[in-house]
Amino acid sequence: MGRSAAFFDLDKTVIATSSALAFGRPFYRDGLITKRDVVKTAFAQFMFKRGGADDQAMVRTRDYMAELVKGWRVDQVRQIVNETLHELIDPFIYAEAATLIEEHQAAGRDIVLVSASGEEMVQPIGAQLGVTDVIATRMKVAEGQYTGEIEFYAAGPAKVEAVRKLAAERGYDLAECYAYSDSISDIPLLAAVGHPSAVNPDKALRREANERRWPVLEFRHPIPLGRRLRNRPAVPVAAALGIGVGVAIGIAWYGRRKRARAAASAP
Repeated sequence: MGRSAAFFDLDKTVIATSSALAFGRPFYRDGLITKRDVVKTAFAQFMFKRGGADDQAMVRTRDYMAELVKGWRVDQVRQIVNETLHELIDPFIYAEAATLIEEHQAAGRDIVLVSASGEEMVQPIGAQLGVTDVIATRMKVAEGQYTGEIEFYAAGPAKVEAVRKLAAERGYDLAECYAYSDSISDIPLLAAVGHPSAVNPDKALRREANERRWPVLEFRHPIPLGRRLRNRPAVPVAAALGIGVGVAIGIAWYGRRKRARAAASAP
């Protein structure tokens, strides 16, 4: 038996939100996103949801986001992510996912986060979970700024290509590896391993998982890191077993959340 690994998609699989969505507020606050960008991004998100996660939709999303970040300073983005990670991401890490990651690590498996989000976001989130191996989207950089070109877009078939390359380099036996995702776009990734699981699957993936008799996991308990450490074990993964990149939305979500908190605290 070769070495083994567990590959985790990030958004809605490990965290109960979109990583790009979560950082929308500080990007807007620091002037990286304008009101015009908000409108355009909202439209792009609407078209993506309407058209589904097919190849054309992923290409449109990729190209739009690449143009959006053109000219951003890499150090500024990293600083924003590092300063707001605890507030914006930590409360939304699924306890079930954190427990599952720990179980795989205890079994001697490597953990790899595989996400279409930028590596500047994914790597710090991985560090929160004790995960150092990341496959994520990489933007081309020149003189400390994003050029608007993409070196690698970690979505769809490109994900599984990167996984196969990593497996060849490290000697992973993919038949003994695990993979977890919520999206139908990750069918190639899930089908590449011997132990795939659909996590909080979209409608299309749930149907596909049922047809292929893949396990379906329902993660429902995002718990902050500090609370997890105090109350281990958090939520047993067995309890989650079932039967069978919108920045503008992030801004709107934050506004609704702030208003809700204000209403709750009002006399």
